[in-house]
Amino acid sequence: MKQVSVSMIGSGFAARLHGNAFRLVSGLEVRLRACCDLREDTAKVLAEEYGYEVCTTDYRQILQDPETDVVFVCTPPRFHAGMAAEALRAGKHVVCEKPLTGYFGPPGSQELIGRTVPKREMFRSVLAELERLEAVVKESGRQFMYAENYVYTPCIQRAAEFLRAKGSTITYMRGEETVQGSPTAGAGLWPNIGGGSLLRIGCHPLGGILYLKSVEAAVKGHPVSVESIVADTGMLSVGIPEAGKRHLRARPQDVEDFGMATLTFSDSTKATIFANDNVLGGVRNYVEVYTNDSRLMCRITPNDALETYFPDPLGLDGVYMSEKLEEKTGWNRPFVAESFTRGYVGQLQDFLECAAENRRPLSGFPLARQVAETLYAAYISAEEGRRVFLSEWKRDT
Repeated sequence: MKQVSVSMIGSGFAARLHGNAFRLVSGLEVRLRACCDLREDTAKVLAEEYGYEVCTTDYRQILQDPETDVVFVCTPPRFHAGMAAEALRAGKHVVCEKPLTGYFGPPGSQELIGRTVPKREMFRSVLAELERLEAVVKESGRQFMYAENYVYTPCIQRAAEFLRAKGSTITYMRGEETVQGSPTAGAGLWPNIGGGSLLRIGCHPLGGILYLKSVEAAVKGHPVSVESIVADTGMLSVGIPEAGKRHLRARPQDVEDFGMATLTFSDSTKATIFANDNVLGGVRNYVEVYTNDSRLMCRITPNDALETYFPDPLGLDGVYMSEKLEEKTGWNRPFVAESFTRGYVGQLQDFLECAAENRRPLSGFPLARQVAETLYAAYISAEEGRRVFLSEWKRDT
């Protein structure tokens, strides 16, 4: 059995999602080599919880470690591209969290750049960053793996199977991620995340939609790209008095807490994505696919595999129900086999096999780049109130 040695940079929510899924990967021996966090106590907790051999506060120790095969970059987005590039140059395969990158302003900036920097300037900066990173990926000979779990959810993989079998023509897709705000500290400031809800959570349904469109294109034998984008964003929660926000977590300062974008593909078909930080009742993730001969409804969360009814919360204090759903009484649809149904196990199975065999993943740099370009073009559209033609912007830039 082949062994793959992995190290983790970051110890937050994503690091724990991966940590839970490592245990369920089959056919490979997964060695948890090292984990890193700026806070030593936090790194030690992660190491003890999941069994990493080493913990450190300096991520460069991981990059210099000859026993590490794959580096997981699970840091805030502003560090993704730089750390990924360093790891690739060090000869490591890289798994990078989403979104891949964004515009964060000058180093250390805490200005409200979301209000002051034109989105077209941001787009140019992001495009230049993507060009630099793509060159590093190609030169390294290592695999860059984009941690978009939507791609690996069983329902989207089954939808892809049906699309291949029938040779269907996708006419329209619709995807959504809605949540009760972000658990990430500083999510309300553009320099920390690189955008608001459209980027932070809208990247998920967009990634799933672009993947399914690529499946269709591969079957038909011709490329399909995003031709244009029309988008709208807003700050829905700013008009609510603080006393009325006791159930809402979104506190946007210069980012949006709502976003939507309609894409037109080069084959004239369409897709729409929605992202909203002001939705109660738990996380909602889905992708709907409409074709010339089918309708495929990919309900990621919630689903109805299990429904529960509890008249009181007695004994449930330590029982996990689902992400961002605190209430356990009444009727609920708790997550079942979450690591599988949300794609985390399938994702790691593919990534670690890719590292062991040095082959390309289903979700790699091309998808990561397309998502970032599309979302920043959407920001231009929302700011300037017009349709943005992506090919023209890329050519001019």
